[in-house]
Amino acid sequence: MRIAIVHPWFVMSGGGERVIDVLAEIYPQADFFVLMKSDKHLSKAMQGRKIQSTFLDRIPGAKRYYQHVMPLYPLAAQSLDVSGYDLIISSGGPAAKGVIVDQNAVHVHYCHTPVRFLWDQYSAWRKRLPWLVRPFFALGASYLREWDFNSAQRVDAFIANSNYVAQRIQTYYRRTSTTIYPPVDISKGYVDPHREDYYLSVGRLVPGKRTELLIEACNRLKKKLVIAGAGPEEQKLKAVAGSTVEILGRVDDTRLTSLYARAKAFLFAADDDFGIAPVEAQAFGLPIIAYGKGGVLETVVGDDSGLSPTGTFFCEQTADSLCKAILHFEENQDRFAPQHIRKHSESFSTEVFRRRMADFIQKCYSNEVEKRLGRQKPSLSE
Repeated sequence: MRIAIVHPWFVMSGGGERVIDVLAEIYPQADFFVLMKSDKHLSKAMQGRKIQSTFLDRIPGAKRYYQHVMPLYPLAAQSLDVSGYDLIISSGGPAAKGVIVDQNAVHVHYCHTPVRFLWDQYSAWRKRLPWLVRPFFALGASYLREWDFNSAQRVDAFIANSNYVAQRIQTYYRRTSTTIYPPVDISKGYVDPHREDYYLSVGRLVPGKRTELLIEACNRLKKKLVIAGAGPEEQKLKAVAGSTVEILGRVDDTRLTSLYARAKAFLFAADDDFGIAPVEAQAFGLPIIAYGKGGVLETVVGDDSGLSPTGTFFCEQTADSLCKAILHFEENQDRFAPQHIRKHSESFSTEVFRRRMADFIQKCYSNEVEKRLGRQKPSLSE
């Protein structure tokens, strides 16, 4: 049994790389294929593994500005030689699923989302560009959309990282999928009885996270907010942060664990496909105050659900709506049981992901081979 695992790149550390780390543990015999890689960004799980990259590795600045070389992704993906492999597991953006596989190989794709600036957010991205650039963006996006759709039709089975993404896969690729939530390391989580009077936000400081809404709301209400994370918006956010808001930048794991354990609640304003940080926060028994859209609706139990809640939602992506949610939470704080919230987070653990992925891929592989060849191939573990 020869197994290839395809990922767009190793140039950062994030949720997509966590998925690859667990796949590396499930399939220790697998070989890895990427468009580009940086050795300093390889995790412990990936160090020493066989990793083949492409010509993009040799283009100056490509690893830093990886989004800008996207027009070259089709050529790069199709240059990866996965011939001779029985099972291909791809994960990530359009490049990963675009590899050309053997006729009898089984290809399973773990989709974090159809690329948003090509599909559901295309118009918004186009409007933000200077008008002289828009025609070139439209031309490139049209080409990439067609390639992205066509490569999706060659995949044997799709896995979505949330039901929210599964709907998008159906809309844009016309493909059904099975939802398996990504792995979240909840092993460090615990319930600390000694809480402090501050709200917490954790994540990259980028426009999509809408951290400015958290700052504006806490400025108005004079609530203490601690923000852990770094990114291109850091200086801009520091400029608008009031006296009750502290932006720490990047923090180490020890400090982050302490911040999670002592906070009053976790604030989240993004429309994310899944949202790992709210699950991490729940592992520490933290109630979540989140914008009620996206994957967070699947990971947080709202206090209007009739069930034991793990958080509350605000319905508009505005500071006004968030202020109302914070005040509502403080009036109903006793309804949120930290031990129950901690227990709820276990549904999204790495162990659950590992088991569900291994079972799904084994079943998919066996069914596809039986359908094509009329005979059962041996188990992946043999």
